[in-house]
Amino acid sequence: MRILSGDMGMYWTVLSQAGGETTRPTFWRIGHVGEAVFYGLSAMAIALFLYGVYHRFATYAKGSEDPTERLSDLPGRVVSAAKLVASNEKQFDRDLVAGLMHTFILWGFLTLLIGTTILAIDMDIWTKALGQESFFVGDFYLAYSLVMDGMGLLFVVGVGVALYRRYWVRNERLWGKHTSAEDGLFVWALFLLGVGGYVTEGIRILGTGFPDFETVSFVGWFVADVFQLAGVNADAAASAYPIVWWSHSILALAFIAALPYGKPFHMISSYANLVTRDEDAGRRLPKVPEDASPEEIGPSEIEDFTWKQLLDHDACTKCGRCSSVCPAKASGRPLDPRDVILDLKNYREDLESGDREEVDIVADGGTSVIDAETMESCMSCMACMDACPVDIEHVTQFTEMNRRLTESGQMNKNVEDAVMNVFQKGNTFGDPDRKRPDWTEELDFEVPDAREESVEYLWYVGDYPSYDERNQHVARSLAKVFEEAGVDYGILYEDEQNDGNDIRRVGEEGLFEMVAEDNIEAFESCDYDKIVCTDPHSYNTFSNEYDQFGFENADSVYHYTQVVEDLVNRGALGLSGTELDDTVTYHDPCHLGRYNGEFEAPREVVRATGVTLDEMPRNRSDSFCCGGGGGGLWMDFDEEPKPSEERLREALEDTDAGHGVDRFVVACPMCMTMYEDGRKTGGFEDDIEVTDVTELLVEAIEAKGGAAGSVGETSAAAD
Repeated sequence: MRILSGDMGMYWTVLSQAGGETTRPTFWRIGHVGEAVFYGLSAMAIALFLYGVYHRFATYAKGSEDPTERLSDLPGRVVSAAKLVASNEKQFDRDLVAGLMHTFILWGFLTLLIGTTILAIDMDIWTKALGQESFFVGDFYLAYSLVMDGMGLLFVVGVGVALYRRYWVRNERLWGKHTSAEDGLFVWALFLLGVGGYVTEGIRILGTGFPDFETVSFVGWFVADVFQLAGVNADAAASAYPIVWWSHSILALAFIAALPYGKPFHMISSYANLVTRDEDAGRRLPKVPEDASPEEIGPSEIEDFTWKQLLDHDACTKCGRCSSVCPAKASGRPLDPRDVILDLKNYREDLESGDREEVDIVADGGTSVIDAETMESCMSCMACMDACPVDIEHVTQFTEMNRRLTESGQMNKNVEDAVMNVFQKGNTFGDPDRKRPDWTEELDFEVPDAREESVEYLWYVGDYPSYDERNQHVARSLAKVFEEAGVDYGILYEDEQNDGNDIRRVGEEGLFEMVAEDNIEAFESCDYDKIVCTDPHSYNTFSNEYDQFGFENADSVYHYTQVVEDLVNRGALGLSGTELDDTVTYHDPCHLGRYNGEFEAPREVVRATGVTLDEMPRNRSDSFCCGGGGGGLWMDFDEEPKPSEERLREALEDTDAGHGVDRFVVACPMCMTMYEDGRKTGGFEDDIEVTDVTELLVEAIEAKGGAAGSVGETSAAAD
């Protein structure tokens, strides 16, 4: 089909009556010279786009080899990433409005992109190259126009909400030290592209005399009505159309050309990042190559980052979700996960442009890109990674920078003391191995020795339940639960050593490998079916990391709440679910919940005691760290408030029960230590009690008059 035109003073006439076709003019009033100029500019924009994308990916190739297989089952990865992008499920996490906003923008943008591609195929391939009759007519055109107008409206609404949240509400997480004019230009460019498309369409509809079938373009029709009400007639619209069309077209082509060179590139890099993501990132850290020299451990220069980590840096959208959930940032520590990623990106770009000299990637003070105290502040809670919509692997990079600090002798003094204790004594307390089983002496039964007899469950007790007075009560409570239920279990006594999970996360990879190998040897000397851990940190590293050193039973490792849940469900403890009547709230430990997805087992055990469970506002994968992970338990920070204090405040003020909450229930020895400290420093000692799941369970057993005897070593007794 071709639509006839007169001279520049005449209108295009589009007929929907007999003898005419239902469609719209293309290059109306632009002329053949204008059409040629447009194609030339389009070719330039596409060339700049392709070169920019090539340059970006060529930069990633300069990074080091990634130790994780990133491209296995590539078709499956592509489909999985497409599902994440299409559903926007990560954007909905913690922020419904942002999720809807991004969904409108994404699907609106994709629809407009697909629609423009369809038009180009019809004009440039189907009709011109292949000589076929245009398919951009009739019912196809009407359906096309309706969908494009509807989805384009969602796009404009979504971008409008983005502008409102950025400039009117001034959403705090959208602003930071890396916020620049680029961020505003990006959003305004999208808004002008969306609105400009409707202005162009409205002017065309008005200038062509409101063809009846164009009512399907309901937004464009509305815009045409607005112009007409404002006094614009058809002649004026026709005269203005080339100016409006060129303004919109040049903006669109400039956007395409600039896309690889700034923030818009996240539309490509984010998807690539999702395709190459590691599902085990954070919970499973990569090994240091056996032939690596100390100078090669951890990044010293930008090329030491892997190609995937460089892609991480480019994928960051500055959305601030990681910053908004980071407990270190919330407590005033010098860590902002977004800033670390963007500092590294900017450093790389400054080196490429010659605007900066090479400096250390991470060091204690000086001119390094990242300061040592910033990395020491990380609690390895993985909240940043859970919140990130593009799956940036912060914790892995932070740990590798801690490895560089360790290898260069810049480890925090308190952490160094704990590490030396593990090296010399096998535990972070520095106490003799022979004292590890001393907690069993106050029990009125003997804890079996797994080194001397076959057991179903090899119980790895851990450092804090073995040496810390408060957590010894937890260990004894769990032993009594096992005895009550007739569990076939045993412990390693003095042959047990520190699990190494947090040793690894502060950067001491060599010591981690040593204790891992020693523990594996101790495990292999026993005859057992399963391992049960008191500490979620032990559970994590045994399950996800020890197989790197030859451990073959990683699939048979359990946290104690998982084992106890099974005992409760089987009726092995004889609970009726009415024994206790307290109101409690439960804190999800990072290494049990967010790391390993176990949320229900501890809750089932808590409910089985009869208490009323009132959930924390931030729970399950959104839980807020106690502050003890990543070596935080061994360090002193000037914090306000401490993460543990903030969490206890939340329990007493933000839960539905408020000050009616009697107990703050935990399932992690480190959490127990941090929250007992937070009770004192935050002034909550008279307001709430910190109780482990096992202590609550023992109280319930005692209340129902079970065979556990004097089981009441509760947190109250510990006080």
